Amino acid sequence: MKPYRLRRQTFLRDHAYPVWRDVVLTAAPFVLFFGLLVAALVWIVDPAPPGSITISAGPRDSVFMQNALEYKRILARNGIAVRVLESDGSVQNLKRLLDAHQHVDLALVQGGVSDGLPIQSLMSLGSVFYVPIVVFYRGSGMTQLSELEGKRIAIGREGSGTRMLSLKLLDANGIHAGGETTLLPLDGLDAAKQLVAGNIDAALLSGDSADRGLMLRLLAIPGVSVMDFAEASAYTRLFPYLDELDLPPGVLDLRRKVPPNTVHMISPMVEIVARRNLHPAISDLIIEAAQEVNGTAGLLQGAGQFPKLIAHEYPISEDAARYYKSGKSFLYRSLPFWLATVADRMLVLLLPVAVLLFPALRVVPALFRWRVRSRLYRYYGVLIAIERRAMRHATEAQRKSLLDELDGIEASLNNVRVPLAYADAFYVLREHVSFVRSHLVEPHSA
Repeated sequence: MKPYRLRRQTFLRDHAYPVWRDVVLTAAPFVLFFGLLVAALVWIVDPAPPGSITISAGPRDSVFMQNALEYKRILARNGIAVRVLESDGSVQNLKRLLDAHQHVDLALVQGGVSDGLPIQSLMSLGSVFYVPIVVFYRGSGMTQLSELEGKRIAIGREGSGTRMLSLKLLDANGIHAGGETTLLPLDGLDAAKQLVAGNIDAALLSGDSADRGLMLRLLAIPGVSVMDFAEASAYTRLFPYLDELDLPPGVLDLRRKVPPNTVHMISPMVEIVARRNLHPAISDLIIEAAQEVNGTAGLLQGAGQFPKLIAHEYPISEDAARYYKSGKSFLYRSLPFWLATVADRMLVLLLPVAVLLFPALRVVPALFRWRVRSRLYRYYGVLIAIERRAMRHATEAQRKSLLDELDGIEASLNNVRVPLAYADAFYVLREHVSFVRSHLVEPHSA
């Protein structure tokens, strides 16, 4: 049987590395694993808020567009860029949200325009303002839409929420498209001009286009009146997304007492509608902007009335419900937005990572101990082989060869680096080398 030969170069190469190499080789797989785990959770489970979003608003001079531009200005304070898209109105806004190729995140949508559309993928962040239907007509004393049958009526442009709601209200009063009544796609100032010129008999305007100035100008025209919805309560029962509003006497002009009597109106609310994948941090910023823009008192609302969370056609966002109930979280109240988003995401990741991290903290030291001790145990394998060879009545030449191998082991041990905590095991190994050497030298001395 051939004697066990120590492969010195391999042995020295395997054992002369510094201690930190053992630490790195032991901990590196765990560090890599947790790094990949955190990265996966950050980008898949809880992605960072986007740096930009897109809002579909409304016509250029509409209150929809004005509100969207105000939201844009406020979100810019927190480094969020907002792209505002002009549209024909609520119908087009809603269709853009439902079209994945449009890449629209939010839209201002008037109530009552979702009939027949698959809106399950959308959610509401809250209602932000009223857009009442205001009916101006030539004549006086009108209190029912059914009295407009057979006349020429402006009902709003194609794709607008005003047009869709006007068609529903007229249909409920027995006036249908294609009948004896002429329904014209006019709205806003164009409809008002045609009414004043006598080219149409009535105009159904939304609160978006029938602002205070236009209403005062129309009511100053002889023969033009505003309709009082005497059956406003009935409309709100038949159309749950409508609210009853009162225009008090003198609210448009106190000195001239315009209007002279209370005008009952009906109105849908405009909601901020979003896709379900909207980031919670962006949801909070949008609602915060709405509180600043829409929370003040106005002609149709009291201070603090908007925004408000009322379920109409769209399910309420869970993030929005949380915000309305408790406001901003502590992190977002205390830190800059970008820093709060980082801290918030880290807290979300803390629990799943901690579940795996604590066992790993126990495994890594055990693996490190095994790695250090295994370096010493390999020497014992060589020592046993040498000792067994010596016990077989080896010749003088064989003993000399074995002593040379022991010299190689000691030379290798001189290069071994172990942590101080394992110094006792290291010196015990050296004693055992001396013990084996004594067995090889004693017979020769005798």
